Amino acid sequence: MAQITHYKGYAQMPEPTIPKPDHPVEPNIVTVQQGIPIKYPGCEGIGVRVLHPTNPNAPSKNFSVTKFYVPPHVTLPSGGHENEEVYMILKGKGTMMLAGKPVEVSEGIFIHLPAWCEHGLENTGNDTMEIMICTSPPNP
Repeated sequence: MAQITHYKGYAQMPEPTIPKPDHPVEPNIVTVQQGIPIKYPGCEGIGVRVLHPTNPNAPSKNFSVTKFYVPPHVTLPSGGHENEEVYMILKGKGTMMLAGKPVEVSEGIFIHLPAWCEHGLENTGNDTMEIMICTSPPNP
């Protein structure tokens, strides 16, 4: 069993680089339907940029959240990029190629991709895979 780490709070954080405003900051509450659809080159999946600088409904500056849909039996070729990412498999199952090695993934799995980590995906199931992708910094 994992040992629980006790959080010591924000008191030990360094001084903020962004000054705290003197008025309440409103959150952005959005649905996938309010995101910006995107088709990536050479890719059969469809992404929806839910939090992203290009989405006026949730214009995040430092990271992005994309919901990614991969049809059954589709393979996305491996590639890498400077951005750091986290994939969370929300629905479905498949095989990810991670640094040249096949890894089975399914609902509930998180995959952290450091900068330049080669990654690809094959949906091995009969249902569309749904994946939440968090990227920092956001892709253009």
